[in-house]
Amino acid sequence: MDNDVKLGRFISLILRHKPETIDIKLDENGWADTKELIEKITESGREINFETLERIVNENNKKRYSFNEDKTKIRAVQGHSIEVNLELKEVVPPAVLYHGTAFKNLENIKKQGIKKMNRQHVHLSTDVETAKNVATRHSGKYIILEIDTEAMLKENYKFYLSENKVWLTDFVPSKFIKF
Repeated sequence: MDNDVKLGRFISLILRHKPETIDIKLDENGWADTKELIEKITESGREINFETLERIVNENNKKRYSFNEDKTKIRAVQGHSIEVNLELKEVVPPAVLYHGTAFKNLENIKKQGIKKMNRQHVHLSTDVETAKNVATRHSGKYIILEIDTEAMLKENYKFYLSENKVWLTDFVPSKFIKF
């Protein structure tokens, strides 16, 4: 299954950041043709078939990908650094959400808030444990920040919930962060 993890990371690179890596085009909503994806990944020297792709989609611990109804198309459900329209619907979040990040980012966040950086959205979690998992994906000291989403809503900030239950927003000003 170690190969599935490597393939999953490669698929993530393609569907979220660099489709040109294997010369594939995503439509405006981030969808790739499933057959073409498999063909181009195979041409790049990696072993994959539909069953492997389906297993990666179904077993990915972060539920990063989804198929359309007849599985002829696949996309990443969030985390893009390329412009795609995921057709997200605005949703009212819980009163508090969490953001995990490297401790080294704390001073910048205090001054500038949480920015989406090279992604389409800031990612927030409903629980501390998930935020911790996000924060620790890169080694080093981390911090979990509590976000007052209730106050953000009162000031008309918008929130979206991705298919894999990650809360998304465009920006979190520091005044809504509990330090």
